[in-house]
Amino acid sequence: MRGEADNQADMFSYLSPAARVPADHPLRPIRAMAVEALKELSRDFDALYSRVGRPSIPPERLLLSLVLQYLYGIRSERLLMEQLDYNLLFRWFVGLNADDRVWDVTVFTKNRDRLLAGDIATRFLEQVVSCAREKGLTSDEHFSVDGTLLEAWASHKSFRPKDEGDSGSGSGSGSDFHGQKRSNATHESKTDPDARLYRKGSSQDAKLAYLGHVVIENRHGLVVGAKATQATGYAERESAAELLAEIPRSKKVTVGADKGYDTRDFVARMRELEVTPHVAQNTTNRSSAIDGRTVRHAGYAISQIKRKAVEHPFGWLKGAAHLWQVRHRGRERVNWVFTFGMAVFNLVRMRTLYAATP
Repeated sequence: MRGEADNQADMFSYLSPAARVPADHPLRPIRAMAVEALKELSRDFDALYSRVGRPSIPPERLLLSLVLQYLYGIRSERLLMEQLDYNLLFRWFVGLNADDRVWDVTVFTKNRDRLLAGDIATRFLEQVVSCAREKGLTSDEHFSVDGTLLEAWASHKSFRPKDEGDSGSGSGSGSDFHGQKRSNATHESKTDPDARLYRKGSSQDAKLAYLGHVVIENRHGLVVGAKATQATGYAERESAAELLAEIPRSKKVTVGADKGYDTRDFVARMRELEVTPHVAQNTTNRSSAIDGRTVRHAGYAISQIKRKAVEHPFGWLKGAAHLWQVRHRGRERVNWVFTFGMAVFNLVRMRTLYAATP
């Protein structure tokens, strides 16, 4: 018997958003881990908010919304608020009831900027890593480091001479820069002054960009340290040393890296930190800073295999989260966005590891 299409919508529903989400939905373990990490940030949130005035958007719900933005590659907060309005799965994840009013996008971005001004992204990553460490998912002995290029939210035409005003015109205004000599020493982006003209390789185009840096542990490829910096030729090695000095580790530590880290300064810095540098040898028209004492060990060959997993968080961030180009301007904001993205990558990775655990 053919059913009749009744276009009259029901006025009431007795099912909560949580009841509509399948018990085996992949977002359930991610939400549980994120909520657990956010509980440890309560004191950090208290320091950012006044004790008087109108209540703001709860920071826990705001950060859960940003987690969704990374997971589904939503390009703007306006689209995120639109999804929260009609998507019951998103409402459940954030903690909104079916009838709760969704925040205005302007109010959401202003509240988000308050968190951007704090060190919440780094603290969130630390708590996620701490949760993984308690479950025995991380190694404190073997690590890998690498960096990636993040395109800035700025056009090549904004890269103009430093002594030129924002409203410059003519051949020096950047409207036609072909044939001009441009460098970071003489030019800067009028849209994002912190961005730098940079090329990742000799065969690649120069772009206005930042650099993102991570340290992963080699057991399961989880990110244990992350930061974004201005794009310079020394930033990858300097940031790797800074991150390795900060992360918890045992006394006997190894770090794998590609040929770009094969310099005498970086190797010497690692030895000062009591870290054994398992860096790929660069012998193209030069001698390597890594000698036979390191290469002869079986652990060196293992590190060269394991270090390739450092590309996974970069691939996820640029592919799934659509952050091949950052959506914010300024080094501090880009650093926040990149670090928070690495924390979300860990949540996705940990969900997979939990599912594979017998």
